[in-house]
Amino acid sequence: MKKTSLAILLTVSTLFSQAQSSLPEDVIRRVANNVIDNTSYQFKNTKTGVKYPSTKGLESMPDLRAESAYNKWFYPMGVLAVSMVQLSSLTGDIKYADYAAHNYDFVFSNSAYFEKLYKQNVKTEWTPFFAMNDLDACGALAAGLADVNLTAKRADYAAYLKRVADYISTKQVRLADKTLVRPGPRKMTLWADDLYMSVPLLARMGQITGDSKYFDDAIMQVENFNKYLFDEGSGLYIHCYYTDVKKQGVARWGRCNGWLALAQTELLAALPNNHPKRKQLIDLLMRQIVGFARYQDKSGLWNQVLDKRDSYLETSATAMFTYAVAKAVNEGWIPKSYISIAKEGWRGVASKVDGRGGVFDVCIGTGISDAVSFYYNRPVPYNDEHGVGPVIMAGTEMVKFNKANPAK
Repeated sequence: MKKTSLAILLTVSTLFSQAQSSLPEDVIRRVANNVIDNTSYQFKNTKTGVKYPSTKGLESMPDLRAESAYNKWFYPMGVLAVSMVQLSSLTGDIKYADYAAHNYDFVFSNSAYFEKLYKQNVKTEWTPFFAMNDLDACGALAAGLADVNLTAKRADYAAYLKRVADYISTKQVRLADKTLVRPGPRKMTLWADDLYMSVPLLARMGQITGDSKYFDDAIMQVENFNKYLFDEGSGLYIHCYYTDVKKQGVARWGRCNGWLALAQTELLAALPNNHPKRKQLIDLLMRQIVGFARYQDKSGLWNQVLDKRDSYLETSATAMFTYAVAKAVNEGWIPKSYISIAKEGWRGVASKVDGRGGVFDVCIGTGISDAVSFYYNRPVPYNDEHGVGPVIMAGTEMVKFNKANPAK
């Protein structure tokens, strides 16, 4: 009886705590602090269980892995870095920017060890750092690195950014019209996700170098992805386009629509104000916002498959949509009235963050399929890395709006 009463008390206490902590800054600090608390900057031998603070002086161990998920070379960590830099800028709290900088320093400081294994054809979790043979391996991570290097100003970071930009510009597979595609699992397939895995870095390189070719390529990708993936009937984007049969795929997947929204928003934020394509790009973003707003659930969340109400409500896509709308309003790209979409979205996002800063109902990394059921059945493990950065980004823009528009 006592244990039951205690469990009820703890549940009520947790719910009360969450209800009292739904203000955007409180939520995103909680999420960010949870990330910091769970980043160890250590390595672990997965066979022996032995941990190491550094690879310096270690013999080659193929089973050596970063202990923390946040120390892995994995594209969600690029989004996380972007979000931490934004949170630091918003709050003035340097620990968040320092965290993003520390993560990249951890990778680069230990890269020689893993490069040696890579040259021996030993596959490790950091193999993509050296191989750089797809956009997932470099694009989003380089965007985060570019934000960190605005302060760090490290030559090795600048060299890596240049290498990634060259890969995207000249080595990644493209169609005849220069649209970025993947060679597999089906030949020359266009994935919506890849707009984010390319455009934010291209936009940043346009700013860093002053070379308009990066902006030109980024804009062309936005235009072409819209051409291939936008579905006029639903007002949503389809996850992929198969060039072998010249047909769109089957799913209006939530997070792929979110990646498209983030990519277009990041490009607009970097583009010179007098750029002749600015209005056209704003119109495309506005079209997308109006499209996905029609499918928002009464909870404020969006479904895993946006037009399928019986698919689960998913957090990362909701956070991405919330960010895109709030950012567009804050920047004056779209009328302020559209903030109502973001407010409802944030309400949904905040309801999925617990007292520790963990995030619920985030879809894991997802491939493509010709069966919609594939998307329905994607797991949602607790605090999946794909949701953390977008939640922080969404909350950051909501804080900005609230500060500029205090309640009367």
